[in-house]
Amino acid sequence: MIYLDHAATTPLPRPVADAMYQVLTEEFGNPSAQYALGRTMAERVAAWRKTVADALDCPPEALCFTSCGTEGDNWAIQAALWQNRRVGKHIVTTAVEHSAILQPCQWLTQQGYEVTYVAPDSKGNIPAERILAAVRPDTALVSVMLVNNELGTIYPIREIAQGLKAKNPQTLLHTDAVQGFLKVPFSARTLGADLISLSAHKIGGPKGIGALYLGPRMKNVKPLLPGGGQEHGLRSGTEATAQIAGFAKAVELRMETLSETLSHMAEIKAYAVEQLTAIPDLVLVGDGEAPHILAVSLVGWPSQNIVNDLSAQGICISAGSACHQGKPSQVVAALELPKKVAGGVIRLSFGPETTREDIDACAAALLRHHDSRFPML
Repeated sequence: MIYLDHAATTPLPRPVADAMYQVLTEEFGNPSAQYALGRTMAERVAAWRKTVADALDCPPEALCFTSCGTEGDNWAIQAALWQNRRVGKHIVTTAVEHSAILQPCQWLTQQGYEVTYVAPDSKGNIPAERILAAVRPDTALVSVMLVNNELGTIYPIREIAQGLKAKNPQTLLHTDAVQGFLKVPFSARTLGADLISLSAHKIGGPKGIGALYLGPRMKNVKPLLPGGGQEHGLRSGTEATAQIAGFAKAVELRMETLSETLSHMAEIKAYAVEQLTAIPDLVLVGDGEAPHILAVSLVGWPSQNIVNDLSAQGICISAGSACHQGKPSQVVAALELPKKVAGGVIRLSFGPETTREDIDACAAALLRHHDSRFPML
């Protein structure tokens, strides 16, 4: 199998699985228990939290573990709107966010909130000035992703944070960094976002675990799950210790070779651009700078047919986000591309394991698809 869908999920390295297995079978204590095994596990959870927090460049007490990026996004929205409930009921976001932002915003419009969706240009770019222009005195929250999951576009979160400080200091800023964490350089300390969502399974960790950064401007945060007081009293429930261990181990592994991994993915992406653009009727979509995501279109050939054809040959690519489950992508729609271009958009995404040979095989398969199938769009 040739796996070119790392933006959907990533392979789990054996050391991560081993770390989780040890916790599941030997270090299985409840961190809230008051005997030695429980106290030991509480210490382990604190150490694992510090590992993730150090990689994000934030204090461990600012990081709460969640079940996934979607939970982190939803919690961030709820926490920001609760804190700023007296500021107003206006939200600013983009038209190219993940569904974990767009769906809650749609639901909130039924609760009396007004949402402004800032559209990108045809390349997927949104300058900070356009986000800031949409901010009003009653804007409670701005939510803009760090890296677009379909295009690889990096959005100017730091500039947005600086602009908000000058224009409307009470407005809180959230960024979904699920596709950015340990894939593009950034620091919670200097980024300026008040809330940052993360997910483990995008960086070689297990599914079912993520984290939410709560910055110093988050005051008296409303608990997501009241109960036993875990996660600083904000998200109760017995800690998922095996998943947390896996998350921390994945972070540790990525940090050991971070510079080399980022350089490798950038090199692979550049090579993929070179090989794929030699295919007739294939064009680049967007100009995303993230090293691990490449969007292209085989103009005139339906994307799902391409995905199915390559899947039959053991090559995994996607037609947009995995979370769309085959439905049309709101990201591609927001670009307002010609119908034949939009209908043929596919995404390749890379990881530390991706090789030039993988790219060669994919390019050959795409060329065969082009030469053996009639365009249908």
